Amino acid sequence: MSALSGYINKPVTVITTDGRLILGILQGYDQATNVILSNTRERVITPDEPTEVVDLGLYMLRGDCIACVGETDLELDGSIQWAEVRGEELGDTRGNR
Repeated sequence: MSALSGYINKPVTVITTDGRLILGILQGYDQATNVILSNTRERVITPDEPTEVVDLGLYMLRGDCIACVGETDLELDGSIQWAEVRGEELGDTRGNR
């Protein structure tokens, strides 16, 4: 059984190998860890601007582009003032920015 099976129909946060932060409801996955998310959005966090949220809708991510998947704590996530969050972009898994 895959570790992702417990996350089906639950909100998840995905960090990609190129440093993107993607949130959505996990609808499905396969043996290559390709995932399908609904109600998907990307949070773009930069050092100088408010966090930008980009709606992506139904979205598929290739398994080889995924660094981490975890269940989103909606109460904690909702308590964060994301417009106030600033930060350097994450590098990719090869140390590039």
